Amino acid sequence: MSLKGKKIGFGITGSHCTYEAVFPQIEKLVEEGAEVVPVVSYTVQSTDTKFGKAKDHMERIEKITGRKPITTIVDAEPLGPAEPLDCMVLAPLTGNSMSRLANAITDSPVLMAAKATIRNGSPVVIGISTNDALGLNGVNLMRLMSTKLMYFVPYGQDDPIKKPNSLVSDMTLIPDTIEKALEFKQIQPVIIER
Repeated sequence: MSLKGKKIGFGITGSHCTYEAVFPQIEKLVEEGAEVVPVVSYTVQSTDTKFGKAKDHMERIEKITGRKPITTIVDAEPLGPAEPLDCMVLAPLTGNSMSRLANAITDSPVLMAAKATIRNGSPVVIGISTNDALGLNGVNLMRLMSTKLMYFVPYGQDDPIKKPNSLVSDMTLIPDTIEKALEFKQIQPVIIER
C-alpha cells in the first residue's frame, strides 16, 4: 500500500531523547507523498532540554511538514468532523500521555487529535517511549493494546539492565505500521528485541 495522498496526523509528545529517531520518519512520510499534519504537546512547545531547544524542534517540524504544528486543543478538535485524518500517529508517546489516553483524559492537543481520529473510526498508531511501561504504566499499555483502532509500532526493552521497566518502539517501523493500520491490522511481531 502506498501512503501517497493519505492525510496523516503526527502527534509528538515530550520524549525529547527520541526526536532524532522520529523526525526522519516524518520526512519519509512526506517523501512518500503523505500530507502530514503535525500536532505537538505543550511540553514539546515549551521545554528546552539537553536534546535541544523547543523553538528549534518546532521550526524543524514545520520545515519537514510545510505546516505550522497544531498547538492547542481547540485547533486539534476539527481533525474529527471538519478535517478528518486517514490515520493519527502518536510518536514518541510518553508514559504520561499514554496513561492519560488510556484513561480518556483529553488535556493536550495530541490527545485531542487522537480522540478526534477515533471518533471518525480511523486508526491511531502508537510509538511508545516510556521508562515505566513494565512498571506502573503497564496496565495502561495493555489497556491501549486491547482497544479497537489502536495499533502499535513494534517495541522492546531499550536497556534491560539499567532501565528494566523501559520500552521504546523501533521508530523506523512507523511507515510499515501505518500501512498495516490503514488496513485495520496490527503489524507483527509487536514485541521485538532492541
